[in-house]
Amino acid sequence: MHIPFTKKPPGEQKVIAPSQEGLGTFGGVFTPSILTILGVIMYLRFGWVVGNVGLIGTLIIVTLSTSITFLTALSISSIATDQRVRTGGAYYMISRSLGVESGGAIGIPLYIAQALSIALYTVGFAESVVGVFPMLNFKAVGLVTTVLVAVLALTSAKVAIRAQYFIMVGIGLSLLSLLFGSAVEPSTAEMIESQARDTAPFWTVFAVFFPAVTGIMAGVNMSGDLKEPGKSIPLGTFAAVGVGYLIYMGLPIILAMRVDANTLIENPLIMREIAYWGDAILIGVWGATLSSAVGSILGAPRVLQALARDRVLPKWLGWLGQGSGDDDAPRVGTVITLGVALVAVWFGNLNVIAPVLTMFFLTTYGVLNVTAGVERLLGSPSFRPKFKVHWAFSILGAMGCVAVMFLINAVATIIAFLFVLVIFFWLERREMQSAWGDVRKGIWMAIVRAGLLKLDSGEEAKTWRPNPLVLSGAPTKRWHLIDLASSLTHNRGLLTVSTVLTSNKITPEHQNTMVENIREFLLKRGIHGLVRVSVAEDPFEGAERLVESYGLGAIVPNTIILGDSENLEIRRDYCKMISTFHRLQRNVLIVHDDKERGFGKRKRIDIWWGGLKGNGGLMMILGYLLQSSRGWYGAEVYLKMVVSSEKGAEDAQKNLSEISKRLRTGARAEVIVANGRTFDEILHSSSSETDLILMGMAEPDNHFLDYYGNIQERLKGLPTTILVLAAEEISYGEVLLQQDAFQED
Repeated sequence: MHIPFTKKPPGEQKVIAPSQEGLGTFGGVFTPSILTILGVIMYLRFGWVVGNVGLIGTLIIVTLSTSITFLTALSISSIATDQRVRTGGAYYMISRSLGVESGGAIGIPLYIAQALSIALYTVGFAESVVGVFPMLNFKAVGLVTTVLVAVLALTSAKVAIRAQYFIMVGIGLSLLSLLFGSAVEPSTAEMIESQARDTAPFWTVFAVFFPAVTGIMAGVNMSGDLKEPGKSIPLGTFAAVGVGYLIYMGLPIILAMRVDANTLIENPLIMREIAYWGDAILIGVWGATLSSAVGSILGAPRVLQALARDRVLPKWLGWLGQGSGDDDAPRVGTVITLGVALVAVWFGNLNVIAPVLTMFFLTTYGVLNVTAGVERLLGSPSFRPKFKVHWAFSILGAMGCVAVMFLINAVATIIAFLFVLVIFFWLERREMQSAWGDVRKGIWMAIVRAGLLKLDSGEEAKTWRPNPLVLSGAPTKRWHLIDLASSLTHNRGLLTVSTVLTSNKITPEHQNTMVENIREFLLKRGIHGLVRVSVAEDPFEGAERLVESYGLGAIVPNTIILGDSENLEIRRDYCKMISTFHRLQRNVLIVHDDKERGFGKRKRIDIWWGGLKGNGGLMMILGYLLQSSRGWYGAEVYLKMVVSSEKGAEDAQKNLSEISKRLRTGARAEVIVANGRTFDEILHSSSSETDLILMGMAEPDNHFLDYYGNIQERLKGLPTTILVLAAEEISYGEVLLQQDAFQED
């Protein structure tokens, strides 16, 4: 049993220790794998394959199929020798590497595929039985066989494995009988292509054959019952792949030399007629189909059990994770799997079920290869497999799986991918947290590292956007600052919410707890951002040090958002901090909050403008970003300018309207004639009913303290106002005109 995941970090969990009397390599991996490989497809459809595509075509199909399986076996062996593979097989491997969402997205289709595999094998068994005894009912034989196979699996996994030893002897006897048999009538080997009428396309034939080589999953799915999975899975899997390949490369030669193409296609039991002892073929086909069905009904419930224990399945299906007896057998899951298989037996046939399985198995194989390739490519210190495989082989295996899927059926491939993606996003929306690590953080670290090294320290107008650092203090008290920052970033810029603590009793543990609390607070409100909590004796000096040191490489916050301060006792320190931010070339947005109205109805923004340079350009960008955000969507932005007399008003209105139109920000130009009024009088009369005001600030100098005091007086009685101070060495006019310039070129 593996460690389950929980919504929160798990506490003490009941863990069942692996049995010291577990299955070995031969019984636990090689036997179920080779018996599944040499199964229903070999006995009932291999002649059909040869008849449709000829000898050479068959050898190509076998080689191509086995190559994909072999590359996947390399990846499986690499993962299996790095970690203890517990119940769940392929699902366990993927979820512990790529995360529970990726594991679940593959695990659920994998379970469905293996449950359908049971139907594939029992339908094949029923087809062969009815071919010998025509008086029997096809569906009845299939349904009864499925139930009996499930009963055997419910009795004991070890009993089922021991029964497979006798079946292996029967299969060996059937192959020897076929080898020493003779042709029904003289036949010439059709080397390149079949001469039969109405042959199936190559990739259709490939789709029907491919499930024959997916038997390696039978051994992997028994991982939780193995004594030494890290040793048994590689050895048993490679042995099964190798033996299966030799047999599948030899059989087509025998069939092509002894039987004509039409007969191979029309007679599913042709092997019985050309064997030395025909009934040995019946022993083989019945044994192979039953053993393959047993292997699938042993593996599928264990995948279901692992999915339930990891709570990938909905909470109300948690009971499917129950185990019984000393071997923790998933008997409840076996009963459920039996139900799925019975439905498939009732409605299915071999040629319909096999291609569906091919898509699901190829998807699983592809993701397994990606898992091993990514682990190896990242080179994480935690990934230390005994069986080392170059990442290129794993990626080649993944590419082969995807390519073959599209060649078989592009529409079905897209549907399979969409099915996996729907499950992935469903699991991701549940915000599942696992109790184990995975490679996703390593992948993002590699991407971030590459990006940081590619970025230079200079800003480009075309790609500029605000990366705000919010000096929020307690987020609950100054939520409007975080709300504003989120509206400006559109969840694309890099938002950081920061707090400076002044108590000298703050421990690192307390800091970490505060970071987690703030992060959880933000996520509950749909805000995606970073959190920074620092400690300093003086809050202003702490904020200055934070802004100066915070960032990584060329990625630093370019815009500082903070609240206004009307406290005269701290105004000098406050203004000094603003001056420091400007000196550090950080844009500053000071929010003077109307505590009663807040942001009002978020329907109107007034920008008091003085040109594209400096503050004016930045305010235009901020107005556009707000207007196009979810909270302010559709708000009207007014671009306001004051002129001294009517004489210049008409030209100013025309120029301002032209600029606004060219910039395509949607702002409405409004020129106001002063007629002897002061700017403060115009400001209060024109913007008293707006929801938000954007105004520029002068660059800090020796008189900045007095200047800021005058601003405080000016803002009294106004709606919420943002004071904007541009400091970056970038032309915001170029940011606004960048796309326009490209169109002119």
